[in-house]
Amino acid sequence: MAYAGFKINMRVLGIDPGSRITGYGIVENTSSGLLHIENGNIETSRKLPLAMRLNEIFIGINRVIERFKPDELAIEDVFVAKNVRSSLLLGHARGTAMVAASSSNIEVAEYTPSEIKQALVGNGSATKEQIQLMVKIMLGLPEVACEDASDALAVAICHLNCKSLNDRIKAASREHST
Repeated sequence: MAYAGFKINMRVLGIDPGSRITGYGIVENTSSGLLHIENGNIETSRKLPLAMRLNEIFIGINRVIERFKPDELAIEDVFVAKNVRSSLLLGHARGTAMVAASSSNIEVAEYTPSEIKQALVGNGSATKEQIQLMVKIMLGLPEVACEDASDALAVAICHLNCKSLNDRIKAASREHST
């Protein structure tokens, strides 16, 4: 069912950032539900300097953007990692993905891990396994996607669900005010 102000066939690129492995997943909402388009990883070598790894992530995300032409990008927000260095590396990878999107004039939305878990499972402290299983079920995948790609698909689904809900609320608000 289409709602006033709700864009059908919006394509979202979800990103699970990492300086070593950046997962990506592309999901589109259609009149019949969510459609899995693609998922995978952009992998870099630990042997490369950080700047080179970030460049590889930037090039990889740009290739995905050029190939699949997403309308929006959704990315996992920074969380408190095991140590400060890990948090900084994650922040660099996030920034690289955000610059890749913005350089293609793609709107970026950010979601915390608990927001993503809440949107998919209804529980902000869901396990990785629960998220992976829900992604598999919601997208009708034949198997669970690899961890980073599955997380990226979860971010894309979260964005579509949140955007859909916000658009419905706005549409209902406009109807009631007229």
